[in-house]
Amino acid sequence: MSSHLEIPQTDDCAFCDYLSGKRPYSILERSDLAAILVTREQRGASHLLVTPVRHCPTLLELEEDESQAIMQLVRRAARAIDLTEQRPGIAVWQNNGVPAHQTIPHVHFHVAGTLPGGGTEWGDVQELSIGETEEIATNLRASLRNYETISGATTSTLSST
Repeated sequence: MSSHLEIPQTDDCAFCDYLSGKRPYSILERSDLAAILVTREQRGASHLLVTPVRHCPTLLELEEDESQAIMQLVRRAARAIDLTEQRPGIAVWQNNGVPAHQTIPHVHFHVAGTLPGGGTEWGDVQELSIGETEEIATNLRASLRNYETISGATTSTLSST
């Protein structure tokens, strides 16, 4: 599929490397079609990324089943943040094309709890270690497990990594 979007050019895809295990990254959960990642650049109270497993440059190239899987995980990421961080707001954003500030040519949705003053951090942020992002993932997973136990919700198609 062609579009008029100006896609960022890179030698390799960071998200494909993370999802394949080629580069270390904290994966909160994943299904056959999509995954929730804990970003090392925390711009909010638990900043997560939801992305398709298949390499897909922009929103325009997503398949219907991937779109559905991603939206389910965006909602699940928001639920995890709400349960864990108890913030008064959750921001969700997604960029397509260089003029829209897309930097990695693999579609992904940002899901982040708002900061104490509101909104999320748009400037430079300190990059966390994998150990720090694993701790965030552990806390989010625990909140989701507790919620599922109480509500009876199931996650049969997801796996924690």
